[in-house]
Amino acid sequence: MSFHFVKLRKIWYIVSLAVIVPGLISLMLQGLNLGIDFTGGSLVEVRFKEPTSIEQVRQVVTGQELGSAKGIQKSGETDFIIRTKELTEEQSASLISSLRQDAGDLDLLRNDRVGPVISGELVRDALLALVIAAGLILVYTSIRFEFKQGIAAIVAIIHDVLVVLGMFSLLQIEVNSAFVAAMLTIIGYSINDTIIIFDRVRENLRLAQRKEAIEELVNRSLWQTLVRSINTVLTVVFVLVALFLLGGSTIQNFVLAMLIGVISGAYSSIFVASPVWVEMRLRERKGGRQAAKA
Repeated sequence: MSFHFVKLRKIWYIVSLAVIVPGLISLMLQGLNLGIDFTGGSLVEVRFKEPTSIEQVRQVVTGQELGSAKGIQKSGETDFIIRTKELTEEQSASLISSLRQDAGDLDLLRNDRVGPVISGELVRDALLALVIAAGLILVYTSIRFEFKQGIAAIVAIIHDVLVVLGMFSLLQIEVNSAFVAAMLTIIGYSINDTIIIFDRVRENLRLAQRKEAIEELVNRSLWQTLVRSINTVLTVVFVLVALFLLGGSTIQNFVLAMLIGVISGAYSSIFVASPVWVEMRLRERKGGRQAAKA
């Protein structure tokens, strides 16, 4: 076993910081590109009766002087989702009429308006869902394993959340309600991989000889679960890449968040969660020895 994951843990911490810090700076300077689900606005979905290009639709929307048009997504050959600032009934009717006149006959599938009150409630509920999920994971992990492993698992989850948020802020990719669903899925995936490793650590602790150092034991556990972790993440990544390329623009942001989160989750399970737990165990032993000497 020539490669030692745990002894090189400071390098993994530096790698994580090199990814997370630029994202944090971007979050502080330019924030996230929030969609109408969070800021309020209008969402118009139409289906043209003949194939139409996105450039034609964009020209019509721009010609309506809607100013802050936040995005036009094409879904399939003839379906389009148009996100704009909040429109009045007259503005919506004018937009539909112009699309019919300049881009082709169409059917109106959806014309929703999201007000600032609803978007505020969505932000609050999304944050509450994340906090509840993290709290329940901490309780479950503490009961099944130990409290310190629960803390290490939460650190890995925070790592993954910051990586995804930072990347979306750096690239200014639109964040909508589907992004929240992706974040909750990422949390589930991250903790799943971490639990597998901690489970193996617990088994090895039970069978270990007293002289084996905790770093060696955890490193041995990581090697024993490494093939499974790589196979699992590659299987998921293959599916997500296929969805990103062929799934249409409507789900691209969701799939991209999942893709970044799944890769980050696999990394954090091996290079963050386990080393952080080892760090806490070593500090605990060091503190115990110092207390005994005193």
